[in-house]
Amino acid sequence: MFTFPILAVRKVIERGIADAKANGGFRNPYYGTRPGEGEKPGLWLVGDEGVYIMSNGKLAEGERALVLYSEQCHPVGNRDWWHYKRRHFGGDDGVEFIAAEQLIPLFDRNRRATHINMDLTEDEIVFSLITR
Repeated sequence: MFTFPILAVRKVIERGIADAKANGGFRNPYYGTRPGEGEKPGLWLVGDEGVYIMSNGKLAEGERALVLYSEQCHPVGNRDWWHYKRRHFGGDDGVEFIAAEQLIPLFDRNRRATHINMDLTEDEIVFSLITR
């Protein structure tokens, strides 16, 4: 399970939309292997050096995407991040696109929730909202 504050997730999505408007669209998270897939508002869930979400708008030269690490899997300050990532995301690096249209209505229906949990299975990502 990977946990993110909802307000910060909204900012990642908003940043991707702003970058897309300024720079001509959305990036393909699958590096062109699936043309057109994921090239819309949303975010990328990335397993790499930790697990994080990142904005998906095209970037201007020298710009960097907005990145937000999960509470459980940040390589700075969490010495067990590698084992946690391996157990819950897998040993390989990877990226999964999550459309804004999946998340925003969920957030809007549950205004009291403060965080989203993302559980990965072999076939899907299961979202649950929590309040802290």
